[in-house]
Amino acid sequence: MIISTGGQQWRFRHTLSRLYQPKELIPFTSLGSAKRLEEITSRSSRLLTEYGIIKSTAPGYFALLPLAVRSMNKLIKIIDVELERINCQKIQLPHVAPGNIWSKSGRLKNMGPELVRFKDRHNKEMVLSPTHEETITHMVSLNNLSVNQLPQRLYQVGSKFRAEMKPRFGLIRANEFVMKDLYTFDRDVASAQLTYSEVSDAYARIFDRIGVPYHRVEGSTGAIGGSLSHEFHFPAGIGQDELVICTACSEGKNLELDEGGDNETCGSCGGKLKRSKGIEVGHTFLLGQKYSKVFKAQFTGGTGKGETLEMGCYGIGVTRVMAAAVEALSTESEIRWPSLLAPYSVCVITPKAGSREYSGINLLDDLLSNLEAVFPGDVITDDREKLTIGKKQHEANRTGYPIIIILGKRSADDDPRIEVHIPADNIKQELRPSEAIQLVRNLRSRLVVH
Repeated sequence: MIISTGGQQWRFRHTLSRLYQPKELIPFTSLGSAKRLEEITSRSSRLLTEYGIIKSTAPGYFALLPLAVRSMNKLIKIIDVELERINCQKIQLPHVAPGNIWSKSGRLKNMGPELVRFKDRHNKEMVLSPTHEETITHMVSLNNLSVNQLPQRLYQVGSKFRAEMKPRFGLIRANEFVMKDLYTFDRDVASAQLTYSEVSDAYARIFDRIGVPYHRVEGSTGAIGGSLSHEFHFPAGIGQDELVICTACSEGKNLELDEGGDNETCGSCGGKLKRSKGIEVGHTFLLGQKYSKVFKAQFTGGTGKGETLEMGCYGIGVTRVMAAAVEALSTESEIRWPSLLAPYSVCVITPKAGSREYSGINLLDDLLSNLEAVFPGDVITDDREKLTIGKKQHEANRTGYPIIIILGKRSADDDPRIEVHIPADNIKQELRPSEAIQLVRNLRSRLVVH
């Protein structure tokens, strides 16, 4: 990464010797019996904790460490790009909401103990928001929109809070989590349905780009309410939702909706049904006037009279997507990221100080300059001088870097070669540095978010 200031330039390089990555070995044999470890018995939570990517600070609460934040920011960029394509605008709402607006919607009472409530210094009841329907609808109601301003599509990415009875599986079911929540406002039902279709298509593009297999199924409207709902799930053995999917047309339902759960054929096309467990990573709701009527959120039409807005809300669990993707793709011992979400696209491994191949370190500056031109700010160097190449490579494989470049034995030759490893494709090649750069340049499109 090139940083400029006052006409001067210097190069900042990401290195493992400076990376905050507090690793924590969790003995596999202890996972089944230790209750305090129950929340990390998913593969993803165990691997992310062991390799210093997340760290538990209390039951159900996790610190996102540098590698996790880099991955999350890449996911947020994908979401931003796709939502901006359909004219969504990004905002930021406060985490805390006054209890009276939740009382007005009825959810202060109906949500039960999962809702985090507290009294402020003036003894007023406040809520730590698990979602923001009340806050945003109340805000929009304060100034009537013109029909010419519609549709309005407002979204944010931020922390949400839910007092889970039993937090489980790390980031997959936590008390605090990062979510993208979008709220839409339309003039009539037909316009709201068009918005629902456009957002659903944007969600499909987001999940297609992430690259983890997923199912879109009919879902329950639950505590949020509304007339129509769909869920997006990553198939996974630890999934807490039972899905029924058509093998022919791919339509499906969450089994909590399917009264005829013993059916073996699809009601839409007659195809064969299969069952699958899923981790819910996204949800879309057509809300109608459930909130806008209560809060008198209106727009002014051609008659000059206020008319009630039609609403939708749409969520993606950002931290849950990150963890569920690792859950779906990884082995028991090695993290595998979706290629676009890997914290760094490239890890360069240098030789151990004093080894025969250490003179190959002379290739490092030019190699890093060329890699940075292809992957700006997305290359990390394992420069720890006391570790062998074998130890570094083992750690790089387990951390899940998509491309690993090694300055190995032949890097010290008169006509040097460097090793390029792409673990997900089981590729290993010894190439001249210029050839290695060309190879990784060809991989750029599947590793860089545009």
